[in-house]
Amino acid sequence: MIATVISLLLLVLLVFGIPIGFALAISGMIGLYWVGGTSAAIAILSSMPRDTAMTFEFVTIPMFLLMAEFVLRSGIADDLFNSAAAWFGRVRGGLGMATALAGAGFGAICGSSTAAAATLSSTSLPAMRKRGYEPRMAAGVVAVSGTLAMLIPPSIAMVVYGLLADVNIAKLLIAGVGPGILIMMTIMITTYLLAWQDPKRAPLGARVPLREKISTLRKVGPILVLFLSVTGVIYTGIATPTEAAALGALVSAIIYFTRGKRTPGEVYSLISRAVKTTCMLAIIMLGAHIFSVFFALTQTTQNLVGWVGSLPLDPWMILIVLVLIYIALGCFLDQMAILVLTVPIVAPVVASLGFDLVWLGVIIIVCAEIGMVTPPFGLNCFVVAKYSDTSLLDVFMGTFPHVIAHIVAIAILLLLPELTLWLPDQMH
Repeated sequence: MIATVISLLLLVLLVFGIPIGFALAISGMIGLYWVGGTSAAIAILSSMPRDTAMTFEFVTIPMFLLMAEFVLRSGIADDLFNSAAAWFGRVRGGLGMATALAGAGFGAICGSSTAAAATLSSTSLPAMRKRGYEPRMAAGVVAVSGTLAMLIPPSIAMVVYGLLADVNIAKLLIAGVGPGILIMMTIMITTYLLAWQDPKRAPLGARVPLREKISTLRKVGPILVLFLSVTGVIYTGIATPTEAAALGALVSAIIYFTRGKRTPGEVYSLISRAVKTTCMLAIIMLGAHIFSVFFALTQTTQNLVGWVGSLPLDPWMILIVLVLIYIALGCFLDQMAILVLTVPIVAPVVASLGFDLVWLGVIIIVCAEIGMVTPPFGLNCFVVAKYSDTSLLDVFMGTFPHVIAHIVAIAILLLLPELTLWLPDQMH
């Protein structure tokens, strides 16, 4: 009864536009006061902020955010797309495929989906329009390619999931590599099929000499160095995710400062954006922890685990229902809200059914990717529409074939857990 009332209070606060971190903290504190009185509420409030801030793994988030800021303003994304376009320009739908490759490459050095979508909107989208690509198709592939940053390490969403579900973050980040490649290939195949169905949608690009193609590869060298600085050292066990994130921030800063003259004002603005986003995520994590403590005290999670375990359903049926719920939630909530609201409850339930929580994290992130490009709140579509001067309806229509393809990819990941778990299982 108490848990139901407090959950309804949380929903009311969210409906009235209270930021999710504060909504979780307020409703959680009221619940704690209801259950344990003033002493329980004060005890949690006096220790939880410190405990949240002192979590060593949380340092990964500001480092990844700082790394993303340096990368965004270094011009690496332009080089990445130009190289991919040179190699795939003569393939039907080649510039769209190059966008998917650029999205994957950018995701390997930047953990922000919206930042990736905004960057691709200013690089690949003008190039596709210049070559006569259908605006709807071009906008759709840009919006969906931006979501790869959520899955391919370094991924801020993966770190948040790991902190909420108490899962090994190193394994989580590496687990995103295989599915990331699968999703990238899904986007490329979908783009090719759309261009094959109607060649007018995607005219062939200009022919580029082999020597020029090879020369473009030199410009993507910094991307490889940055990728190895983070994902490479995590996979080999040389460094923890937190240490790798710090190394990635350092390498990206070196790349940023060596690619042009920088003003103190620009650097200050860059760092302040990373700090503000970190503070926002810290408040969300704090609120999630407070609410989780309330759920634990009321035995809500334990009762839910017991109830699900008693259902006369196969565990796989329960998992499929959860996947469908996550896809539906993605239409109305952003990925961070989905994670903090559901993972503390869902993770114990799924673990009790015998499923791997690393694998579950990847499935949830891919479902959240779909939410980034579906109406009414597909954030990446809003970003692309804003930066490209394309109507929002056209962007959503352009992503629709990719949404269908993503659902097929989720089915493959469900049927073949090895695609997700093989790489992390090889880690030392």
